[in-house]
Amino acid sequence: MVTDSFLNHIEQLRFEINEKLQSFPLDSEPKYIYDPIKYIMDGKGKRLRPILVNLVGTVYGASKEDLLNAGLAVELLHNFTLVHDDIMDQDNLRHGKATVHKKWDESTAILAGDGIYAIAQILITKVKTNPLKAVEAFNKATLYVCEGQAYDKEFEHNHGIVLDQYLTMIKKKTGWMIGFSAELGGILGDQPASVINELQSYGLNLGIAFQIQDDILEIFSDAKSMGKSLGSDLIAGKQTILTVLARQNDEIGWKQIWDETKNRDIQVTIEKLREYFDENGILKSAKNMAKKYTEAAKNNLQIIPKEKRAQLEQLTEFVWKRKK
Repeated sequence: MVTDSFLNHIEQLRFEINEKLQSFPLDSEPKYIYDPIKYIMDGKGKRLRPILVNLVGTVYGASKEDLLNAGLAVELLHNFTLVHDDIMDQDNLRHGKATVHKKWDESTAILAGDGIYAIAQILITKVKTNPLKAVEAFNKATLYVCEGQAYDKEFEHNHGIVLDQYLTMIKKKTGWMIGFSAELGGILGDQPASVINELQSYGLNLGIAFQIQDDILEIFSDAKSMGKSLGSDLIAGKQTILTVLARQNDEIGWKQIWDETKNRDIQVTIEKLREYFDENGILKSAKNMAKKYTEAAKNNLQIIPKEKRAQLEQLTEFVWKRKK
């Protein structure tokens, strides 16, 4: 059960992360790069990844300074990927704000993303416990996220993509960064490889569940809660858990309903798709998959002594039951 005290704790962590990002020392010139970087740092994301670094690292007695630098590095790395992904996907809204390339232009967004990544690299090199392991894991995560984005682009409008391919894509694009966050907490807590690997598996399973849930919410939530337009991934030809399962369940029926709705008003399309996914058991199957990976993540937490795992168990439940 997710308690009020836990929710208050992660809200406090989110507040501290936002405060550090917003007060981060940056030059004011040239404005071409620093204005959009400040705009990114002023954003209001979930901060799931630095929160996870903190919760895992705290279990193993990691230093507050290491957790701060590593957490900010992970969040900035995540934001770097989002800025560039938004350009590639031509998304105009992120966390309820105009994306960087929409507010400025693509050249500005590319440069700001590069700058954010450089700052993240500087921060990760400041950790004092196992710094080489931390930097290696940081760069491995970066590469895997890029691979995941490559699959995402390759798979666009490809109606032959099957479930295993989709899972490979989200494992790298979303899962690995969350897996890295948990792994990093173990590295900073100076844990042996066996523990670090299990923590990484925990984060990977949690990340896959997170992305499946995100795919569901993109259709069954609302734009205000999500901070972005609903259905944008489907319109862009992205592979989501709902489309992949729909093809697997009834390829002909799915093609028919999609052809009938894809060019209609977006709200009408969303309503028709909600009805289709619900009535044909697609929504239920997707939720069951998210639950399966959530349970796998909970099982990975057995590596942590029982008296120390309560907050991570609640975080896992929180991610599973989130509405945005």
